[in-house]
Amino acid sequence: MSNSLDHFRPTFEPAAIEDAKLRLAKTRFPNAETVEDWQQGMPLSYCQELVRYWQEDYDWERVPKHLNQFDNLITEIDGLKIHCLHIRSPHSDAHPLLITHGWPGSVLEFLKIIEPLTNPTLSGGDPAHACHLVIPSLPGFGFSDPPSKPGVGVERIAAMWDTLMIRLGYNRYLAQGGDWGSLVTHALMLHPDTHCRAGHINLPLVLPDDITLSSEDPAEQATLAAAMQYQEHESGYSKQQSTRPQTLGYGLADSPAGQLAWIVEKYAQWTDCVQNGTRHPENAISRDELLDIVTHYWMTNTSASSARLYWESFTQADYRPIEAPMALSLFPKELFLCTERLAKTRYQNLIMFNNQHEAGGHFASLEQPEVLVADLRQWLTILRTEALM
Repeated sequence: MSNSLDHFRPTFEPAAIEDAKLRLAKTRFPNAETVEDWQQGMPLSYCQELVRYWQEDYDWERVPKHLNQFDNLITEIDGLKIHCLHIRSPHSDAHPLLITHGWPGSVLEFLKIIEPLTNPTLSGGDPAHACHLVIPSLPGFGFSDPPSKPGVGVERIAAMWDTLMIRLGYNRYLAQGGDWGSLVTHALMLHPDTHCRAGHINLPLVLPDDITLSSEDPAEQATLAAAMQYQEHESGYSKQQSTRPQTLGYGLADSPAGQLAWIVEKYAQWTDCVQNGTRHPENAISRDELLDIVTHYWMTNTSASSARLYWESFTQADYRPIEAPMALSLFPKELFLCTERLAKTRYQNLIMFNNQHEAGGHFASLEQPEVLVADLRQWLTILRTEALM
């Protein structure tokens, strides 16, 4: 098994792009929904609008162009070729920071925070906040190999990420993540042999306790309300992906319009995108950015392999207490909420808690990149001040 780190240039084959356009042109749409909003899923008119734009006006080279601004590496870990972005800061004493994406995300969701984190002085920041960034693609996502055998869940991925960081020369590092990236960060904190010294997350994984269940405090009640909203109205996708990801994959791998609807609907539901009473994902994320995300999944044919992570880990969450330093940035439209009191029941060394953001949802680095960067800089300052790195 090779431990080499090989440079890699992401590309999309022209024939595959033309095939996608032909499929889009032949899309057979369902009949329209019977409501005037997103209650039944993505509205037909908006899906048709996006499909037309994707086929006729979208620049299909955007994803490779974005990725090739940076150093892309491929390395083999546990028999899988893993893709990552590696962006070294010009500041030699920068902090190594591992950032992990989730579903339906990818390494693309961090493009807006790379420069301010690696070279903060360009925007008037402090060089003490500089980071060397490592941003891997989860196994079965993007340009990382899909596992061919079961067993690659968040604990295994955390161990693989630790190997990756050591291979890159980082014997001590920090970790950040939301969505599945939050679960991987938790797993890194719980790994007995981890080289990760501290974590920052923007998705809490804390079970409500008796106080939350019985409290009349609005903040505690908001925790329960968010959990109930997810369970009753947002969790259908996860039930499918955690039980029958392969069956779902046939439709998504064959229909780019189907892949588009499956992904974009999540950005409509999970972002802070309601304005004047109307929900629209482009209120939070631009059309081209949405289609970059969809294109990345479609062109790498990773609908089934990415969904399989739910089958591996979604129903097996590890809620053990975490003693390592943790920080939590909580945005108002996040799927799961918690109070600082509740967070401390699990994160026993919670060094930062910020739930005072005015806007933002599940995809913080896309929706509120400047705010997220500010929080990360605050976290780094605390770590440095308290000599926790």
